[in-house]
Amino acid sequence: MSVFERYLTLWIALAIALGIGIGATAPGLVEAVAAAEVASVNLVVAVLIWAMVYPMMVGVDLQAVAGVARQPKGLLITLAVNWLIKPFTMAFLAVLFFDYVFAPWIEPEDAAQYTAGLILLGAAPCTAMVFVWSQLTRGDATYTLVQVSVNDLVMVVAYAPLVAFLLGVTDIAVPWETLVLATVLYIVLPLIAGLLTRRRLGSPEAIDAFSARIKPWSMMGLITTVVILFGLQGEKILANPVVIAMIAVPILIQSYGIFALAYAAAWTMKVPHRIAAPCAMIGTSNFFELAVAVAISLFGLGSGAALATVVGVLVEVPVMLTLVAFANRTRKRFPQSEEDVVHSSSRIVELD
Repeated sequence: MSVFERYLTLWIALAIALGIGIGATAPGLVEAVAAAEVASVNLVVAVLIWAMVYPMMVGVDLQAVAGVARQPKGLLITLAVNWLIKPFTMAFLAVLFFDYVFAPWIEPEDAAQYTAGLILLGAAPCTAMVFVWSQLTRGDATYTLVQVSVNDLVMVVAYAPLVAFLLGVTDIAVPWETLVLATVLYIVLPLIAGLLTRRRLGSPEAIDAFSARIKPWSMMGLITTVVILFGLQGEKILANPVVIAMIAVPILIQSYGIFALAYAAAWTMKVPHRIAAPCAMIGTSNFFELAVAVAISLFGLGSGAALATVVGVLVEVPVMLTLVAFANRTRKRFPQSEEDVVHSSSRIVELD
């Protein structure tokens, strides 16, 4: 895990401060970026989102999907949590807090936006950072790749209908054309581009080297997008800074609850720890780059939905690091396969 990734929360916090500062001192600059829009797609943000998503899609290996046969339980848990449980619990928590618990302090229009953003976040399972969490918990790298690849393939067909259903249930108007466009633009096309890139590069070594070169662009795209979002949201945040904490509450409950559910299921089903830990991490973490992109496409750069997805970025890294530490401390409670014994006998420093 690089220094930049380890302190991602700090860089996001600095980007938030910078964005709010720019919004207060140079509002015309941020508004000009927001105005660069064609067919509900902001051109500046579209480039930044592609910079975030494309490097992750290069890591999708369709050939690795065949490896699921050697341990199907981990994949079944991942798919069940990501697509049958997590989106619905996130929607429930969002409605619970913003329609009831926090209702006295938030305008109904803003509450609906925050709910929409959390739904978009909860329906997007992790794609990239899970490889970091897998490494830190001594996870099976190949099997993690299988889980991520299958999730991405499911996302192509399931994300738009699932999000539309949940937004409809919460009485939020869904612009179907924009949702489908966002899905194609930020999932389908990057996935195709990633697969074509892998085919052109050929060898695993060349793919790894290429991914390492373009990975920094992903983080820079995220940071720049955060600056733009908070530049537009700065006035609202300064007027009500507590809103960030309010948005974080359901995200925190969701994160720890989903991890507990997936981790307990893996333990009950006697899944080896090298598969169980990444399995639980994928369900807990989010593909926040996609959630940010779709929120901007559906509701606009200055929307509360976009703000909610960015708060997810702010919360995720410290939460995941605590879960990595917990997973490492509970390793011996899981079955030990031959590969686990080899891993445990090597001198690898755990994250404590």
